[in-house]
Amino acid sequence: MDISAQNLRDRLRGALIAAAATPMTASGEVDLDVVSRYFAGLVADGVTGLAVLAHTGRGPYLAPETRAAIIERAVALGVPVLVGVGGGPGSSASALGASASGGGSGLDGRSTDGPAEQARTAAELGADGVLVFPSAGDRVALHDEVWRAARLPMIAFDLYTLPCPAGTMRALLEHPGVAGLKTALLSDAMGCQRAIDLTTRAGRLAITGEDRMFGPSLLWGAQAALVGIAAASVDVTAAVMKAFGGSDLRAFEEASGRLDRLAAATFTEPMEGYVQRMLWLAAAEGRIPEPHAYDPYGPPLPDAERAAVIASSR
Repeated sequence: MDISAQNLRDRLRGALIAAAATPMTASGEVDLDVVSRYFAGLVADGVTGLAVLAHTGRGPYLAPETRAAIIERAVALGVPVLVGVGGGPGSSASALGASASGGGSGLDGRSTDGPAEQARTAAELGADGVLVFPSAGDRVALHDEVWRAARLPMIAFDLYTLPCPAGTMRALLEHPGVAGLKTALLSDAMGCQRAIDLTTRAGRLAITGEDRMFGPSLLWGAQAALVGIAAASVDVTAAVMKAFGGSDLRAFEEASGRLDRLAAATFTEPMEGYVQRMLWLAAAEGRIPEPHAYDPYGPPLPDAERAAVIASSR
């Protein structure tokens, strides 16, 4: 294991990393001042790291210059920053928001840079690591390409749209540049348990991305969190992490129950609508202006759903 991966693993142990959204207008325009205030608010409210341009941040759909500017705004806050790379055509993310339209970044609405170039840019701009989107092709080769391009520690990603086979996962966890693995399998409890076990056995950091199995995944051995549910209502997720680190079982039960109620309203069918739901919450909390609370790459949601989502956070 490379020393840079070891250092990132140790730095992120116990961290609450927000899979931050990217505030946008309905046409897909990004105001960087809005982004800066939004990121700063997440940190002020208790997240200890930021994952930008990941699944929640719609990284695969943003132009290289926009991606670079978002990374700069996150790095300026002084917390650990992970950058989502990959997720273009041919990956599991290529289907995300395929029926939606929005401000383009490239002819097909996706970033025109490949994952290796994205990783190089992230390294140049001071990011601490990259979160590698899963690929329908050779995942080990993809991680090796990213590693050789940037020598930036990597977090592997077991995502519900393209779960990682056990053999491939073992190979990824042997890669010297892999500091940890994030599992986001949504409802596959056994798959989550397997991923956490394999990751910890390999000496890497087991990171939960399980918004719908958050409390259980901590009990199963997850050592840090990187979740989209912390893109707003940060206190809800932070309370679970704090209670888990203490000795008050009832406090953990109550905090987990509150998070579960929020997750049930935000991480539900259509599942890709969760990004819009979290942006609704962020706007309701005053984190972002209303005109920037849109996800132009997700499915349409009924207006009536918004009130129920906001009520679930109270």
